[in-house]
Amino acid sequence: MQKKLGLAILLLTVPFLSGCSIFSPSQLPSNELDKEVNKPVAVDEVKSDTSTEVSGVDDKAINNKLINNKNIMEKFDPSKQYVAVMHTTAGDITISFNKGQTPKTVENFVTLAQKGFYDKTIFHRVITGFMIQGGDPLGNGTGGPGYKFEDEPFTGEYMRGAVAMANSGPNTNGSQFFIMHADYPLPPSYTIFGKVISGMEAVDKIANSPVKPNGEGSSPVEPTIVKSIDVSVK
Repeated sequence: MQKKLGLAILLLTVPFLSGCSIFSPSQLPSNELDKEVNKPVAVDEVKSDTSTEVSGVDDKAINNKLINNKNIMEKFDPSKQYVAVMHTTAGDITISFNKGQTPKTVENFVTLAQKGFYDKTIFHRVITGFMIQGGDPLGNGTGGPGYKFEDEPFTGEYMRGAVAMANSGPNTNGSQFFIMHADYPLPPSYTIFGKVISGMEAVDKIANSPVKPNGEGSSPVEPTIVKSIDVSVK
């Protein structure tokens, strides 16, 4: 940890050029990694293979998936325990949820999953040794469900397999989420609402996907697609 902190202090004195450098998490100070979780990919850097078309979601489908915030919670039962199996082109990922601490965040994810919102979306950002990010219907880091909701207090660390909300600042949660590929000391700015209990080999495969050399070096050459998510009630 002291070695990482020393590196972070050193790198704070060096300009960080996200638009023209390729990096790994060990090359960035923690505050810059913080930015990487919520930073959208520049629109002019998004090519056809990370576009809405490739993710299988066209404009009409996106509009159909935008959910009114007032009726989003209609099927969720707070007395039940939920488990989600995310079927991806890299394999299945099973997630259990931290409903006790983050009920609204869990409710949001489960309801979007049940409504098919995440179907045919992609993991648009992958950083080996850090995290994989998905949940954007546009496939470029700028999309969401058409509403935002507040952060929830939680305990926990950003350990390998943790599932958390991506955001663009306080209380700007929507549909985008990330799964930690490795332990990393991020600040507690991103609500951890679940963990992977099976399928980390799929996470590894996604995180190690070849990426394009342009931009921040996190846009996959062939994005992994979320085919569907099955939610079961315990």
